[in-house]
Amino acid sequence: LVSPSSTARVTFMGSVPCFIPDTLPYSIRVLFESSVRNCDGFLVKETDAMNILDWKTKQNHVEVPFCPARVVLQDFTGIPAMVDFAAMREAVRNAGGDPVKVNPACPTDLTVDHSLQIDFSKCAIQNAPNPGGGEAQKPLAKLSPLKAPPRKLPPCRGHSGCRGSCGAGESGRSSGPFSAQIENTPILCPFHLQPVPEPETVLKNQEMEFGRNRERLQFFKWSSKVFENISIIPPETGMAHQVNLEYLSRVVFDVKDFLHPDSVVGTDSHTTMVNGLGILGWGVGGIETEAVMLGMPVTLTLPEVVGCELTGTVSPFATSIDIVLSITKHLRQADVAGKFVEFFGSGVSQLSVADRTTIANMCPEYGAILSFFPVDNVTLKHLKYAGFDKAKLEVMEAYLKAVKLFRSDESSSREPEYSQVVQVSLSSIIPYVSGPKRSQDRVAVNNMKSDFQACLNEKSGVKGFQIAAEKQNDIVPVQYEGNEYKLSHGCVVIAAVISCTNNCNPSVMLAAGLLAKKAVEAGLTVKPYIRTSLSPGSGMVTHYLSSSGVLPYLSKLGFEVVGYGCSTCVGNTAPLPEAIRNAIKQGDIIACGVLSGTKNFEGRLCDCVRANYLASPPLVVAYAIAGTVRIDFDTEPLGTGFNGESIYLRDIWPTRQELHTVEEECVISSMFKELKEKMEKGNKRWNLLEAPESTLFPWDIKSTYIRCPSFFDKLAKEPVSPQPVENAHVLLYLGDSVTTDHISPAGSIARSSAAAKYLTSKGLTPREFNSYGARRGNDAVMTRGTFANIKLLNKFIGKPAPKTIYFPSGQTLDVFEAAELYQKAGIPVIILAGKKYGLGSSRDWAAKGPFLLGVKAVLAESYEKVHRSQLIGIGIAPLQFRPGENPSTLGLTGREQFSIFFPPELSPRMTVEVKTSTGKVFSVIALFENNMEITLYKNGGSLNFVARRFL
Repeated sequence: LVSPSSTARVTFMGSVPCFIPDTLPYSIRVLFESSVRNCDGFLVKETDAMNILDWKTKQNHVEVPFCPARVVLQDFTGIPAMVDFAAMREAVRNAGGDPVKVNPACPTDLTVDHSLQIDFSKCAIQNAPNPGGGEAQKPLAKLSPLKAPPRKLPPCRGHSGCRGSCGAGESGRSSGPFSAQIENTPILCPFHLQPVPEPETVLKNQEMEFGRNRERLQFFKWSSKVFENISIIPPETGMAHQVNLEYLSRVVFDVKDFLHPDSVVGTDSHTTMVNGLGILGWGVGGIETEAVMLGMPVTLTLPEVVGCELTGTVSPFATSIDIVLSITKHLRQADVAGKFVEFFGSGVSQLSVADRTTIANMCPEYGAILSFFPVDNVTLKHLKYAGFDKAKLEVMEAYLKAVKLFRSDESSSREPEYSQVVQVSLSSIIPYVSGPKRSQDRVAVNNMKSDFQACLNEKSGVKGFQIAAEKQNDIVPVQYEGNEYKLSHGCVVIAAVISCTNNCNPSVMLAAGLLAKKAVEAGLTVKPYIRTSLSPGSGMVTHYLSSSGVLPYLSKLGFEVVGYGCSTCVGNTAPLPEAIRNAIKQGDIIACGVLSGTKNFEGRLCDCVRANYLASPPLVVAYAIAGTVRIDFDTEPLGTGFNGESIYLRDIWPTRQELHTVEEECVISSMFKELKEKMEKGNKRWNLLEAPESTLFPWDIKSTYIRCPSFFDKLAKEPVSPQPVENAHVLLYLGDSVTTDHISPAGSIARSSAAAKYLTSKGLTPREFNSYGARRGNDAVMTRGTFANIKLLNKFIGKPAPKTIYFPSGQTLDVFEAAELYQKAGIPVIILAGKKYGLGSSRDWAAKGPFLLGVKAVLAESYEKVHRSQLIGIGIAPLQFRPGENPSTLGLTGREQFSIFFPPELSPRMTVEVKTSTGKVFSVIALFENNMEITLYKNGGSLNFVARRFL
């Protein structure tokens, strides 16, 4: 029961009402709302909700459950989850239950975005004419037509760069086993923005993708048909994070007129991006994700919440990149690892949603669990352009305000209290450039003139040029195209706007375009001898520069689109005009290049250009107009306008409000429209892909991609009591800090590995092995890849190798081969380990693999918390040596046989007795933290626990 009064009231069934204080952080309010809504007395208890409400005193001291509103998966992590659901249906049917009832309990979206591999390169633009000069290249070869006649597009009229040879007007198609009636969506010619055929490269790679992954894709197609509560996003739609951010995010769920906040967990660390939209979410492991899909909560220690207060006003010249990197640097220095970060303060409203999601996406960089931006007016404005209708936005705003999840910009509103506060003054964030010889040498733009002067004075080295004082003001006149110009130290001769890896945020490219527009309108120009160029990172960049109306102004200043691909920063710059080169060399002038790329080593752009600076795209345009880096933008004008008046950089620099408006109206709306059309229209290859529609999946025993796992082989209606582990051998004796990378299969399949031997026995060649990620739906491959890391250090072997000893015979074998022999002999196995067992990224097969190898328990000095819970979730007992004890202090060699005796009734952190074949007896701690974990272990893990609910 929630009221929109000053203090929200929540009533528990049969309990006293409690009140939500305004001081509770917004992110904790989301946890609290979830606990109230999902309180069932078993998975989520009333005490859990009360602990969250008492966050101020309980943080870091209690574990709390969280039931997210939805789950997002990508195909590498999604395939084992869906295979488990298919196997569960089979097991439930075999045990007398109704398999139709087996469906994800939590709404789940799975995006197939990890299947594409680059088998073919050389895109259309690389086969197009070179507008920068040189001989025209051959036009793109025509593709094989479909049976149906292709749709003719308006012919390309061509221009100086394209000359009509880009292929516009001809609809390219691809042939192959999946090509029948495949629609080819036209893209834009980068030179004149007319439709052109999709590059042959794209179609060939897509064809290979569907051919190589046909079994997996058919399985996904079957899953989309038979399972309720799951949506499969087909290949070629977009990356999982993009789709999640731009299409799947609800912000507020509306389920039969019942509203609740959107929240999410996903199988990737970059799930945190959605926190920029006010959606609480973070990445978890595969087993936790499956548990959520099965209707169970994830558990976490009630976290500290670090408040990041943004104050002041952003410098007019600071770009989004400057802001994001500065905030990231502050958070990295503040030690926020394992904590929530929440943003507040007057400066938050100055950040666009693109800025917020970028900051939230960088959580792995500074170690936070998530970085939360509560929903505010900026969020609502973004959602408007993202396609949310007015009525839905009005309901969303009213609801979030009623439950106190809406952040107000009003100064009178009370801010939450945090565990600690990190203050970031936006006013202190200033733009930088890097150079003149190394990218790590940062120079504040307002110090650029004095810093360059210092470089002239310094001895030759990492920054200095050692120019004699009497020559530092030399001027060299030069004739170029009938006019005389004067070159001096610091003159700009190369200016390249590139939207590559460090400038992918739309706002910085738009800033360059808007600055160019204002410059042209004011009457400013760029000297013709400066080698200017515009190299967008993708056709989308060209598209939004064109749709926003700024591309012609960039062209007017000489920044014309030269193509797509690495150019200036790898030295692919056309030679400078001969007259300019000669003048630079004759006068020993320190000429400069300015580019928005990633590389600026001395002489890289041109052998006569010794000073090179990396700068944001708008600064590249500004320095090109100024014609020199020896300028103080605050006090010196860029040039003179039409009326002879001085024009300063501040006069033409676009405001953040201007940028946000153009970004929302021209970039965001078109991106969302395109993605929505893709989602609604579908993918022809996917639509034409045949898949069964049976309730149970028809397993193909010959398949090397999809195989029914053995997790449910012993499923019965009632669980059996915990059985003792008797006379177990040690499969592996490991040291400290064994990571999930050491345990879990990942990457390519080595030709000498057990997995390779298995695939070879199935008739596959090494070229057909694919990767462990692609074969995660085959437990036979994944089990053989468990502990197959070449860096694994097993104390039995004494050197890094994925080997162990099979003690009954004394043979040294692959880990899988030894485990297989133990299982055939009916001998259980355990693992001995040191401190921090299971460190690193959370991976489901780091627990599933050992389980299928026959591991019954792990005895370690300590565990990574998430991996410990994963072991319980699959049915392996995590046992911990008592403080001060380890295998060495207990005199264990690992060559003994171990018997572990569990009492009929388990309790959290109880002591368990272990006896060895040498007669040694010692005690260990069973790391079950609560009754829920005990219940899961008794049931053989979370999969079997849920499966029994369908019987």
